[in-house]
Amino acid sequence: MHELMNTAREALHLLVSLDPALWEIIGVSFRVSLTAILVALPPSLLIALLLARVAFPGRWFAISLVNTFMAVPTVVVGLVLFMLLSRSGPLGELRLLFTQRAMILGQILLAMPVLTAMLHSTLQSIDQRAWETARQLGAGWWQSLWVLIREARFGVIAAVLAAFGRIIAEVGSAVMIGGNIEHFTRTITTAIALETLKGEFAQGLALGLVLLLLALVLNVLLGVMRGRGHQTVSV
Repeated sequence: MHELMNTAREALHLLVSLDPALWEIIGVSFRVSLTAILVALPPSLLIALLLARVAFPGRWFAISLVNTFMAVPTVVVGLVLFMLLSRSGPLGELRLLFTQRAMILGQILLAMPVLTAMLHSTLQSIDQRAWETARQLGAGWWQSLWVLIREARFGVIAAVLAAFGRIIAEVGSAVMIGGNIEHFTRTITTAIALETLKGEFAQGLALGLVLLLLALVLNVLLGVMRGRGHQTVSV
């Protein structure tokens, strides 16, 4: 118990003293995950709109496929990308393996099914008349899409928060295609794994506290967004 308390004190000291190595790792994690979310959101929104508003053969299968991809383990995504990006793979000439761009690509693939599934559910719940009214008033396709997004803004924010929480806490893909390189591709989760193996529990615990705090903030924001969304529907 005494050792545990000492480790906790060291972890808190690393956080409040703004330890450069610790906050560099946190910065890499947030930079990679925020970039992945920003890139993944537009195509996910368009796919979700297509699934929610356009009837086409095999739509139910496409929806099932999206839901299935949500459950794909992160290490499987990492394995597939590793084979594609390695020197012997078809995309080896791009030299993306063990770079932040490869990690961003992996997180995009992890975020898109979550974003698409949640946005599909949100857009499907919006009254069809919102789209039809916008079109009848002369709005173009993109303007009508913006009307739907405004109507579903709380659901869109909730989807973004949920996807961000999934990708920033993943470790399988990050360690396989990022390589856990110090000062370059070392993220919160890969650093926790490494420091634990080395027996350096203070930094691992400090990074774990950051993830716990992030999870708390995201869940609170999700609760607020859901509450506002229900209020909007009831009005």
